[in-house]
Amino acid sequence: MVHESNTSFPVVLVDDEATVLFSTQMILGSAGIKEVLTVKDSRELMPLLAGQEVAAVVLDLFMPYLSGTQLLPEIVREHPELPVIVMTAAQEVETAVACMKEGAFDYLVKPVEESRFVSSIKRALEMRTLRRQVSVLKRSLMTDELEHGELFSNIVTVSRKMRSLFQYLEAIASSGEPVLINGETGSGKELLAEAIHRLSGRTGAFVPVNVAGLDDALFSDTLFGHRKGAFSGADTTREGMIAQAEGGTLFLDEIGDLTLASQVKLLRLLQERHYYPLGSDMAKMSSARILCATHRDLNARMAEESFRSDLYYRLSVHQVDIPPLRERKEDIPVLLAVFAAEAADSLGKKLPEAPPELLTLLTNYHFPGNVRELRSMVFDAVARHKSGRVLAVKSFRKTIKTQQVTAVPSKKKAAEKTDSQGRFQTLKEAEQLHIEEALHRAAGNQGTAAALLGISRPALNRRLARMRDD
Repeated sequence: MVHESNTSFPVVLVDDEATVLFSTQMILGSAGIKEVLTVKDSRELMPLLAGQEVAAVVLDLFMPYLSGTQLLPEIVREHPELPVIVMTAAQEVETAVACMKEGAFDYLVKPVEESRFVSSIKRALEMRTLRRQVSVLKRSLMTDELEHGELFSNIVTVSRKMRSLFQYLEAIASSGEPVLINGETGSGKELLAEAIHRLSGRTGAFVPVNVAGLDDALFSDTLFGHRKGAFSGADTTREGMIAQAEGGTLFLDEIGDLTLASQVKLLRLLQERHYYPLGSDMAKMSSARILCATHRDLNARMAEESFRSDLYYRLSVHQVDIPPLRERKEDIPVLLAVFAAEAADSLGKKLPEAPPELLTLLTNYHFPGNVRELRSMVFDAVARHKSGRVLAVKSFRKTIKTQQVTAVPSKKKAAEKTDSQGRFQTLKEAEQLHIEEALHRAAGNQGTAAALLGISRPALNRRLARMRDD
């Protein structure tokens, strides 16, 4: 289903009768399609299309000055991606066939049924969105460039994976369909949602809401608002977040934690595009685009019947997966430098240098908290830094020791649990090979190797001494 928010560009109505323009604009408005331009003088249409991007054109055939019959082939020639709906009183089959051959998207006979008209417009918007997405994707694949790279400036990355993700977001930005953002804790889901909002060109606000921990009543009140007297303590009328996001974007974070009762209400909002504030029996239309994010596996939640499959398919029309920091380690040096500079500036300190062994330590760490965890580690280390040119590694090692280091599969035979004859390694052999692997990754730095192993440096030294004695 396509709604008005599938594009931030307007639908253009072209007719010489003011009453027709008014009535069709009202029909679209009641269907939630509010971005509408009306053109009474057909001579103004082509200059309008040359000066701004539009979503679709509804064209009358018989008008003074320039007829729709004259305009249709010109629109198709100059703007081939633009769907044109012909709406006229002419019922001749030959006229309809001629218009379709000229490239009209649809042909409607006045007086047209409202549902038929709205359905045609929505299909045209869907076609326009798909054509735009294909165009953007083709351009990005051919040039490997971002059309609006500056809108991703809040996301620090040099990763090719992230660049590909940005290219996809540029392609779907004009769609009004929901986007589901999957990513681990601290991976930057809200930053990505903000980038989608900026790319969309929507004039309304970006409104983030964390729905984790909200029961059904609080969820309804937060999103839909309430009328005065709706419940005990409701002394005044309050608008909900969906109203605050009118014409903009509503971002629902931690959607995987939403209760089943609240899931039903969100599904209804997505399907019908209207909602009821608590205590009101008057429906309110919504033009807000909905973005959602989660760190949970929604497929597993559906298997457990704790997340509705129909809601999942509504939310995941467009879906993006943010790669965790451990899968884009090329970003670690860049993020380290940026966070260190931010920390030094906020704390009024001179920027310390990061020693090479720190990068070795960080690139071998699995970062369960992703970018947010790295930022916290850097700010803590800079805060503790007292003197000297080089940033101390001690605080980083202390933090890493408290985490369970995820073993990364090694290409070395030494990391295998069995030898070439299939004999299972003894504990002594496994410990020795594990230490050797840690030293290899740490480029011989025993302090870094100890941090990777989750033990103190003296403990590593004792084990190394035993290995030498053996």
